Amino acid sequence: MSQQTNIAAQTAFGEAVATGNLDVLDEIVAPGSTDHDPAPGQEPGPEGYKAMFGELRTAFPDLHVEVEHLMATDDELAFAYTVTGTQLGELMGHPATGRTVSYRGMQISRFDSDGKLVERWGSSDELGMLRQLGLAEE
Repeated sequence: MSQQTNIAAQTAFGEAVATGNLDVLDEIVAPGSTDHDPAPGQEPGPEGYKAMFGELRTAFPDLHVEVEHLMATDDELAFAYTVTGTQLGELMGHPATGRTVSYRGMQISRFDSDGKLVERWGSSDELGMLRQLGLAEE
């Protein structure tokens, strides 16, 4: 696949997360897609991503992911991003705090010949997020 096709797929993934229209992930993520850094209990494929981002969108209804740097090859994308939002819903069993967060992360995504996400590696500052929410000690 071309770099532009993969960028378009990743952009559609980001728009699905931003809008909460997570059913779009069925079209973008391969059924057996592997997340090498999954959320606790996250299953493979689009259902796993829908559950994970569904929980984040419930906790942070104003969730925003700003892509700051993007690099692409014919089958992979790497990007750095910043996540912002206000915790107005439950997150990992913790009630809403009303606090805002801003934390950074990086991700590498690999796509198949149909332009579907088949593998993901990622890391984000989840401890920093929890500290900002007052849910982890400094």
